[in-house]
Amino acid sequence: MGIVVFGAVFVDIKGYPLAQYIPGGRNVGRVVQTHGGVSRNVAEDIANVELRPTFVSVVDDSGTGIDVIEKLKKHKVNTDYIAKAPDALGTWLAVFDNNGDVTASISRRPDLSLIAEVLEKHGDEIISQCDSVVVEIDMEHELLQQIFALADKYHKEVYGVVSNMSIAVERRDLLMKIGCFVCNQQEAGQFFSEDFTQYQAEEIRSFLPAKIKSAGIRRMVITLGEWGAVYADENGESGYVPAWKVDVIDTTGAGDAFFAGVTIGLTYGKSMEEACAIGNRLAASVITTKESVCPRFQPAEFGIEIDR
Repeated sequence: MGIVVFGAVFVDIKGYPLAQYIPGGRNVGRVVQTHGGVSRNVAEDIANVELRPTFVSVVDDSGTGIDVIEKLKKHKVNTDYIAKAPDALGTWLAVFDNNGDVTASISRRPDLSLIAEVLEKHGDEIISQCDSVVVEIDMEHELLQQIFALADKYHKEVYGVVSNMSIAVERRDLLMKIGCFVCNQQEAGQFFSEDFTQYQAEEIRSFLPAKIKSAGIRRMVITLGEWGAVYADENGESGYVPAWKVDVIDTTGAGDAFFAGVTIGLTYGKSMEEACAIGNRLAASVITTKESVCPRFQPAEFGIEIDR
């Protein structure tokens, strides 16, 4: 089943200004609606490297829910374990500035409780046959405990992706169990209760190993936007990987693509440095792409050989 991803599906409603963006003012622009959600994005990003992941989620039984499943299938994502329920899609409303960055957003999370029923029926077959597990670390705690218990049972590595750090910091017990903790510079500040935006990459690299050892984190990657990413592990190893220099169209999903690349790399035997390099390449392909275009790669491009 490749990498198994658990999490929510959102409908993203995004507004882009046609002229200079005026904060707090009226802006003429275009509004687009796309399928989103951190975990859904990660599943699609993994599929774009032809690795055929499995996505476990909940969608509603409307035309939008059907479209979500059909699009994932076209990307070669296994959708056999997606449940259906009324009003099961989340919503994310965002406004972008002229640099392609989000200036304001509001979201509504869906109810994922049906995933527990999926796990009751199919959890053993899903986890026992997978290569690794991805979870939204801010999902319901009981649901996460159920997933982690199955992962422990079958000795599978779990990677936690963050969509809301305010909730994630309350799950420190689970963050200590995951294979790698990936977050951005601002989120790292929330986690460590310190302003990380004041530090440059080399400064973060110098103290990050001690920080994660104190917090009981096995491996951590902090993304720095256009400056790349810094990583460290519990053994004291650390490093810096520069970002690709590209022309930005839309930064939405860049963090999800980076996380997918790191997960792919670590799942299939790459070093932290190599995994971060894969993440940077996937993130670059996302922020330079229009909604209708889907960049795809072959595992061999990243030195990964999979017998499917």
